[in-house]
Amino acid sequence: MSRKYKFGDNDKLYFISFATVNWIDLFIRNEYKEIMLESWRFCQREKDLEIYGWCIMTSHVHMIVGSKGRALNKIIGEMKSFTSRNLRKEIGQHPGESRREWMLWMMKRAGIENGNNNDWQLWQQHNKPLEILNAEMFYQKLEYIHMNPVEAGFVEKPEDYVYSSARDFYGRKGLVELFYII
Repeated sequence: MSRKYKFGDNDKLYFISFATVNWIDLFIRNEYKEIMLESWRFCQREKDLEIYGWCIMTSHVHMIVGSKGRALNKIIGEMKSFTSRNLRKEIGQHPGESRREWMLWMMKRAGIENGNNNDWQLWQQHNKPLEILNAEMFYQKLEYIHMNPVEAGFVEKPEDYVYSSARDFYGRKGLVELFYII
């Protein structure tokens, strides 16, 4: 794997993206998105995760993150492991989940085919961390994150998408506490 796709200096910010296996549209249910948000809040409180921008799309997540404490690769790995287990449980228990059997089959198949897993895989292996080199790059990535729901046709304006940090940048309270660069 290329060096540009590894977490390096822990004092830097990183743009990361991670997706469900086979790009399954898992996050069409708010309950599933809430599992992600709760995990991030826990990681902020207990694991030194700093979130500067984020967006949950139907099959993937974009974030700008940092940490002044624990190593980011550890934080993100633990977060993905935790959310994978909890999302699997929620999919299995959700009373209205009409796609349950198909999603569980897809994730089981992905896990069996991946030598790094035993029997289950929800997330694709990579995060594609890209170090934020300067303020210009930060704002370019932040705009990319916030424009995702607009380009997907979910909303007309970035600040109208609830599951994104764009709201925080337009004077509306978002769902996750953010860190800001000066």
